[in-house]
Amino acid sequence: MGSAGTGVQCASHAGARCNIPSEGGWIIMFSGSVTVNGVELPAAFMGSAPFTAATYFGHRSRLYEMDLKNRPGAIAEVIVESYDLGVRGFQVIPEKQVLEALEMARDAGCELTLMGTLRHEHLEEDLQTLSDLGSAAVLLDEHYTDLLEASEVAEILDGVEGMLRGLATTMPRETTLRLIEEGVDNFELYMIPVNRLGYMTDFPVFLEDERKELGRLLSELGKTVVAEKVLAAGIIPPAEAFEFIGGLDYVDMVAVGVASVSEARETFSELFGR
Repeated sequence: MGSAGTGVQCASHAGARCNIPSEGGWIIMFSGSVTVNGVELPAAFMGSAPFTAATYFGHRSRLYEMDLKNRPGAIAEVIVESYDLGVRGFQVIPEKQVLEALEMARDAGCELTLMGTLRHEHLEEDLQTLSDLGSAAVLLDEHYTDLLEASEVAEILDGVEGMLRGLATTMPRETTLRLIEEGVDNFELYMIPVNRLGYMTDFPVFLEDERKELGRLLSELGKTVVAEKVLAAGIIPPAEAFEFIGGLDYVDMVAVGVASVSEARETFSELFGR
């Protein structure tokens, strides 16, 4: 099935890699699936932050704005290429261009499991949009998770129905401590930035002691952990990034953003060991 909007075609779902035991432990982790409260999720999700020209990409944000933000067809081509490489999950930031690109990719035959972000000041709108799309899970973004009182976060989560509930944080140390101390437990997924540099986290350094501390905190929290920013906004090469992440026993899933077809080929071929 081809898409009139993109002129591209997806591989069949049957082409996805299976979770077959091998010596490459980190490949097993991210080429299979994770079951959370009876819901099966891909272990690897494609992120959509580059498609929104997120500011944390620095000077590349301007390039992403020109190349992607107002060009849903270009975004769709990246999604389709990623799907053909084995990606079966898409983390949706429900901005207009991302939603249009997702529709194009679906028209091209991509059967993606969705995990959506509930944006700051768009809560009800995004909840409805993601529910209509059949999203398997939703995540409160860091503006809620990191800035609101824990009791307020718990109250918002209580209003989510029919989807797995999650939190995204940019402060994995401080926020995790706060959630534990205040007993917020009504969610299943926890998305945190993890990379060997500690880039975009609230750890001033991320050496062995800090890594162990984070592991202890996440073990106490007891949620399914989704690692993001694993490439440190492009600073760390994919092979190096995935080897590090795969060695952390507290990471269950990963979300990785790519900004072009060539980046998709390099990144997901490395992730899936192809």
